[in-house]
Amino acid sequence: MTVRLNEDALSHARGLLRSGDVVHDERDDWSEHAPSTDDENDFIDKHGMGEFARWHLGEDTDATEGTKGRYSFPFGDFRKLHRCAVISAESRAGQYDHASIEKAFKELLEKIDEKSE
Repeated sequence: MTVRLNEDALSHARGLLRSGDVVHDERDDWSEHAPSTDDENDFIDKHGMGEFARWHLGEDTDATEGTKGRYSFPFGDFRKLHRCAVISAESRAGQYDHASIEKAFKELLEKIDEKSE
């Protein structure tokens, strides 16, 4: 499995941050705020796989293109960037030695927290 940083998604996350489309929630909120499988499928039906990909900082280049399994490390609910998702994903990226993804999430978290002060 080769998971790389999805630069387009990182740009999208930064844009959400700049425009203030951020939920300043707590670490453990992601289990409640994460989109369900049905939410993901509805989003893909309405917006396509390319837009779905823009909400995930990880891309498994070994996985089949055009599948949900190709994308990992979500950071929002298809409307806003969630602080809790960023915290969760940073931790998981570190666990699985995805250094560039972990670093990107760390930087996003720092900027989110700067804006909330």
